Amino acid sequence: MDIDWLEPEAAARGSVIVVAGRGEHAHVYRRFARRIAFDGYRVAVVENDPAAAARVIADAESGLPLTVVGSDSGALTALDLAATHPAVSGVVAAGLLVAGTDAFTGGWDGELEIRSACPVHRGVLAADDALDRGTLGAETPIATADSLTHVQVPVLVVHGGADVLSPAAEVLAITSALPGARVVVVNDGRHDILNDVSHRSVAAEIVQFLERLRLPGTPDVLLREPVGALAQ
Repeated sequence: MDIDWLEPEAAARGSVIVVAGRGEHAHVYRRFARRIAFDGYRVAVVENDPAAAARVIADAESGLPLTVVGSDSGALTALDLAATHPAVSGVVAAGLLVAGTDAFTGGWDGELEIRSACPVHRGVLAADDALDRGTLGAETPIATADSLTHVQVPVLVVHGGADVLSPAAEVLAITSALPGARVVVVNDGRHDILNDVSHRSVAAEIVQFLERLRLPGTPDVLLREPVGALAQ
């Protein structure tokens, strides 16, 4: 299998493998991959095939942190890969499917509403070769607290606060099973949170996570203070 890595312009700071969700083809994540590569990371995108993802893991540059980013069903695949491949340094789980996840049974317009409010991404999804339509209604494994106990690497969970397919409250309920997980809920974010209207902020949060993996144990460069605290 020829592996198509998107290389950064400068020396690589790490490798990132993106695992697509149900029915999604790799180029759906082209914008996301370019943004991560811009910040110094080599990026490869694969469809949700654990064997294919494992081959990309084997091809990743040794000596650099390796992070697997997964969306929808790809998030659970990413977590499973981290538990079975020692080379994986961390995981980003976006749009994680959990108990309470509803199978979508509506038409294409309704699927777009669930997926993203970003007009650019909707245009990408509308292309004939972007994804297999209707796959959000397919049965798929879900994450549970018990199923996550085998994951021992740092995890960033990114989820849309307005995700009607996989409720954020249910996602928050199981994150205690992930040791030291960092959880970010995006206000008004929808299911395709890597490609929603807040994709720039989400990518920035992911880059901060990648940087922490490069220098484990170091404090955050950016400190979040309550409104008004810095003025006191």
